[in-house]
Amino acid sequence: MAAEVGKFTAAAQRRDEPSRLARRLGTFDAVTIGLGAMIGAGVFAAIGPAAHAAGAGLLIALLVAAFVAYCNATSSAELASLYPESGGTYVYGRKRLGAFWGFIAGWEFVIGKLASCAAMALTFGYYAAPGLARPLAVGAVAALTAVNYFGVSKTALLTRAIVAVVLAVLGVFVAAVAFGGRSDIEHLQPLFDGGVHGILQAAGLLFFAFAGYARIATLGEEVIDPAHTIPRAIPLALAITLVVYAAVAVSALLAVGAAALAQAPAPLVAAIESGRWAALSPLIRVGAAVASLGVLLSLLAGVSRTAFAMASNRDLPALLDAVHPRYRVPARAEVAAGAIVAAIVALSDIRNAIGFSSFAVLTYYAIANACALTLTARERKWPRWLAICGLVGCAALAFSLPSTSVLAGAGLLLAGAGAFGLRKLLRTANRR
Repeated sequence: MAAEVGKFTAAAQRRDEPSRLARRLGTFDAVTIGLGAMIGAGVFAAIGPAAHAAGAGLLIALLVAAFVAYCNATSSAELASLYPESGGTYVYGRKRLGAFWGFIAGWEFVIGKLASCAAMALTFGYYAAPGLARPLAVGAVAALTAVNYFGVSKTALLTRAIVAVVLAVLGVFVAAVAFGGRSDIEHLQPLFDGGVHGILQAAGLLFFAFAGYARIATLGEEVIDPAHTIPRAIPLALAITLVVYAAVAVSALLAVGAAALAQAPAPLVAAIESGRWAALSPLIRVGAAVASLGVLLSLLAGVSRTAFAMASNRDLPALLDAVHPRYRVPARAEVAAGAIVAAIVALSDIRNAIGFSSFAVLTYYAIANACALTLTARERKWPRWLAICGLVGCAALAFSLPSTSVLAGAGLLLAGAGAFGLRKLLRTANRR
């Protein structure tokens, strides 16, 4: 009992420690940043692949993905309230499981999310102007890196505007499909045409869209009263996102069916063009472009904070461990993340990286759930079984993804383990 009280006291002391970054985000801003990271990627990008894997069963897959995400969210919220630092599961892994697991979590997050950043930038480019997709994508990365550079309050302000626009566009989409005269209830059947494996694969792909709630936790050093704000903001952002996704997915299925969604490069555009409100399709394209910008903005912020935290522990070059004296942001990490993403966008097309990114993110959250399992009853805010379900769910979804994604993800894990081992050997040699 004394040991548990000691751990609780230490946790309280950690929450009271001063932050190196400026605490400017309240609950509303934290929820907004979470929504900006989630609403967009799944609605405009992942519904098509999910329909291909599971047919109308993507509705079941959506619930499975949301449940796994909720389990992960509760684990992340518990840990973030104890360790309100930039870095998310990288920090939790180091504190609860040891340096190796913390490094692997950070490695998976940074590399997986850099790929996601490039995918979102290219999505914006292809929706905005297909012929100029790559230059527009590079320009978007540069512009949003600058926004993040000049302070997290600017990030929250712009994200708020983007979320408002996207929610309005999706509201128009749902209304237009509902009154478009082409909805057919038979399109919601059969729910199990893709089988259990198809539903799990679709859930893994849709999880890519829900993963943005962690952006709230990775901004732990910039949230006001993180012990209370983060546990409120994460589940709230997740619940709002699920409601929006469910409304859009049901509307799209009712309009054209799973087969048409699976074949369409822009599923929501195909759904709205099937009815009498086809003239609104340009609005949907604008919404998709804006949503991609919102996700990209939030991803860049999250990647830079994790890189900053890893650099502080010398798991990444110490050059990235720098806070801007005026804007109080990890300036060098911001610029480095933007530069790497711009290079990827300019040199290659990785819009098919959703599966790869999903595998990396699911591994990241599996480690978060493992960390949550080490919490004492006094430190815990939710039942322990949620962390167990989250850990098992992450593993099941990760290995249900397409084989190419699983192989690439496994290669990433091995490379990370090798990098950690090499770094440890070099440090040992330097001490001699």
